[in-house]
Amino acid sequence: MMAGLEETVSRVRAFNRFYTRRIGLLNETLTGSEFTLTETRVLLELRMREPHVAVDIARDLGLDPAYLARILRKFARLDLVDGSPDAADGRRRLLRLTDKGRETIDRLQALTERDLTAMLASAGDGQRAALGKAMDEIESALGEGAASDAPVRLRSHRPGDIGWVISRQAQLYADEYDWDISFEGLLAEICAAFLRDFQPGREFCWVAERAGMRLGAVFLVSQDDKTAKLRMLHVEQAARGQGVGSLLVNTCIEQARACGYRKLVLWTNDILTSARKIYQAAGFELVEEEHHHSFGKDLVGQNWELVL
Repeated sequence: MMAGLEETVSRVRAFNRFYTRRIGLLNETLTGSEFTLTETRVLLELRMREPHVAVDIARDLGLDPAYLARILRKFARLDLVDGSPDAADGRRRLLRLTDKGRETIDRLQALTERDLTAMLASAGDGQRAALGKAMDEIESALGEGAASDAPVRLRSHRPGDIGWVISRQAQLYADEYDWDISFEGLLAEICAAFLRDFQPGREFCWVAERAGMRLGAVFLVSQDDKTAKLRMLHVEQAARGQGVGSLLVNTCIEQARACGYRKLVLWTNDILTSARKIYQAAGFELVEEEHHHSFGKDLVGQNWELVL
């Protein structure tokens, strides 16, 4: 079933409780140093961009200006930060780390890397890869940063991608349409046949990626010498509405033409309205409908065709 807002809020809070304990954010200071997490973050902001001004630091980190002012006064007393008037605006001071300040933040970063390395050392390569992908997905779902601005790229399937397609589509259709596990069985059968009978140069799987994160996939398989079939299109929830589905479908069409197929066909169900709109926009025409009971639901299957 789809996760409701209250359920998601509860899950995020539970994860926050786990994560803050796990990496020691509840300690008064960071990595056993004399600085709090916020103070360390301000030092890092100054290290990353010099000179800096207080108003920009407060805005970028979401800090109360009065609170930031107290932190900067402490840094000045410790000889970590100095400032000079801004020639372009005499009301502002340009802030820079002193040599001692740079040495301090470099030491804190080294301590943080040491602690994270120790925490992750016991995890296997697969677990660390899964952790990285999970963090990418969180950034994609909640962030407004550079990952969302990166270009979407298509690539051919690699080891592990087909298993990912089965897992993700089974989960998405269970969450969004309450389909049962028999749909996962169908996906597994289709993918096994694709791998077992794969025809290089005539059949394809494309995976859409942005900044290394998989956004969706589609398959082009041979039905006979003149007809190809578009199969198993899906786009991750966080990437929808960004043209990923259209890119995957149009790539299938272009490749089918390049391979000399005369017709491209697909099977879908009428409840998959977003996918149907993509197919219609690409020129597919509905040729047949049939009622059926599959995946624990009463559905209306549809056959679509595109003459190439």
